[in-house]
Amino acid sequence: MKKLAVYALGGNALQPPKAESSSSAEVLARVMSDVIDMLEMDWTVIITHGNGPQVGYLMEMDGDGVHSLESWVAATQGMIGHELSMNLQGILQRRLRPERTAVILTRVLVDGDDPAFATPTKPVGPILDSKTVMSADWDIAQTIHGPRRVVASPKPLQILELDVIRKLVELQAVVICGGGGGVPVVDREGHHLGVPAVIDKDLLSSRLAIDLKADALIISTDADAVYTGFGTPKAKALRRLSVAEAMKMDEAGEFPAGSMAPKVTALCSYVGVLNEGQAIFCTPGSVLDALRGESGTAFTVS
Repeated sequence: MKKLAVYALGGNALQPPKAESSSSAEVLARVMSDVIDMLEMDWTVIITHGNGPQVGYLMEMDGDGVHSLESWVAATQGMIGHELSMNLQGILQRRLRPERTAVILTRVLVDGDDPAFATPTKPVGPILDSKTVMSADWDIAQTIHGPRRVVASPKPLQILELDVIRKLVELQAVVICGGGGGVPVVDREGHHLGVPAVIDKDLLSSRLAIDLKADALIISTDADAVYTGFGTPKAKALRRLSVAEAMKMDEAGEFPAGSMAPKVTALCSYVGVLNEGQAIFCTPGSVLDALRGESGTAFTVS
């Protein structure tokens, strides 16, 4: 029986719609290489992805706020899913492989009473001018780049398209789903309604890997490992990290809240709940080495 991996890709690795970036193209090529390498090693792969730069650009174009945030999340799932699918499908066909790609618009149930809604902290969209700051009916916070809209980042509770994803995996599809953490919805008397929030992509990927009992959760990002003292002369790469060690370091503030901390939490949650499987943090293009323990960081139960 084939092993199943959830491969979580950051949105910054994908070219924003208004930019031309050879480095982004190179990263995407390495991601495609990872997926093909795993398929040829008899893995089944599900790809999840971020969408921060892409949503920000679309919101900037929609200066009057005609469309809701959750609509833009859904739109980028289609845009990015299309890009990934077109690139990957072409390679699969050239190599005469049997797999086909499938892009799934993914909705994720959240709790309308999640504490995150009371204290929104997730920046979205462009830097705001003073006129917008004064007139907009949004939560706004000062960031290092200037004032930005902030929204809640609630925990993912249930992936509404989970059964569809599972069936497509059984049909040997490379499923691309969970874009931007999924479209957040709440349950209102049996009806699902979108809410202006952003679910962390890595936490959603962990939820998906747990629900499908995946054999591996791989978080692919621009850092080659989890570090202590990152950005300092005492920086040290950690090649193996137990859940207990990682959570202790997180509580001590070792991992930045907006970047590394959710990735560490996602990998720890996956390992902690399933008590098995490979939880890997690595750079695009190095997945097979990371699975063998030769690069990246592996999270373990103990």
